[in-house]
Amino acid sequence: MEKVLTKMVGIENSRNIDVYLKSGGYQALPKALKMTPDQLVGMMKDAGVRGRGGAGFPTGMKWSFLPKDNPNPRYLLCNADESEPGTCKDRVLMEEDPHQVIEGLAISSFAIQAHTCYIYIRGEYVNGAQVLNKAIQEAYDKGYLGKNILGSGFDLDITVHRGAGAYICGEETGLIESLEGKRGWPRIKPPFPAVYGVFGSPTIVNNVETLVTPVHIINRGIQWWKDNEPKLYCMSGHLNRPGVFEAKIGINLKDLIYGDDYSQGIAKGRKLKAVIPGGSSVPVLKADECDVAMDFDALAKAGSALGSAGCMVMDETTCMVNALWNLIKFYAHESCGQCTPCREGGHWMEMVLGRIETGRGRMEDLDLMLETANNIAGRTICPLGDALAWPIAGMPDKNKGGDLSGNSFVTKFRDEFEYHITNKKCKVTIPHEWN
Repeated sequence: MEKVLTKMVGIENSRNIDVYLKSGGYQALPKALKMTPDQLVGMMKDAGVRGRGGAGFPTGMKWSFLPKDNPNPRYLLCNADESEPGTCKDRVLMEEDPHQVIEGLAISSFAIQAHTCYIYIRGEYVNGAQVLNKAIQEAYDKGYLGKNILGSGFDLDITVHRGAGAYICGEETGLIESLEGKRGWPRIKPPFPAVYGVFGSPTIVNNVETLVTPVHIINRGIQWWKDNEPKLYCMSGHLNRPGVFEAKIGINLKDLIYGDDYSQGIAKGRKLKAVIPGGSSVPVLKADECDVAMDFDALAKAGSALGSAGCMVMDETTCMVNALWNLIKFYAHESCGQCTPCREGGHWMEMVLGRIETGRGRMEDLDLMLETANNIAGRTICPLGDALAWPIAGMPDKNKGGDLSGNSFVTKFRDEFEYHITNKKCKVTIPHEWN
């Protein structure tokens, strides 16, 4: 497959603006500036672009929600926090091809008529922030940012804002609160950011991969995008070749795991046991469920989600009790503490799983976890409560009145949980035993 999003990766001095220009960079921006903002929003709608940060909301529709009668300035916030475990695709774009990101931000800002854009980057991405700041200065020097860009009359300033390492600031309203200098507590919605966002003004928040898409839709056309839509997949875990790979959206998960152009199979010749396909917050798939297309609809039908496309691959030596405990410890630690179900439920879940993992579990703990997950999901201000509950008990099921399906760790691998409780050790090939 032709590399589109990652074509600059591996090229010498790929971060340099002159190298980007020689490779065809900044050709989409002048074309965009000759279009109307409404035409650009319509283009995103017609191309069917969906957000690549996790929720998968239609991008053009989101942009169209901006009120036309609000006198306040508009803002574009590029969500580069990327704190979802298993996810590292935006880092590649920012560190290896920063001018693609800048060109995408400039086009997107013009489309929504925002003259100020912030890149909210996670604090741990120190190198990424430095690379972006240098590239932004190069873009100012060449006239691709600043006043009267390319003689179009459009002004745009981009500022890199480093976060302080809080997972919750990847949620758009938590990000907004943090950007304003406050504690990163998500807001109750409505109002949504498109109406009342940063500094009380209309705001669009999209992630990095989403905001580079207009560059390629303009250069190649809407139909090309529909036929060849490129997507970045993060492959981590027990693989011969972990990394970030570009493929057409909808590629089969098994091709990503076993394909010679991708992860090249399970390390040490071991067997596949399970995959979390969309970052740590989505339900796990067993090995026999991995013959599935990596797109929004197919994974939803399989009971999971594409999310951030952070695929975490586990082989036969993985203790699923320990794996879930590790995930829940993360979410319990990262809860902002604003909502009781998340703040208290997360630590209860961590405690129960720790009890099972260390040989002190009770059989009733399994149903207790499923019940507690149902009492957390959908009852918090932001989706962190769902991110905590879904790995335990699956996603909402309309056939169960909106209750969680149960199709995730505790149900799919219940025999392992029961074995821990009964035998006080792991069932897997490499066990953990206690005195």
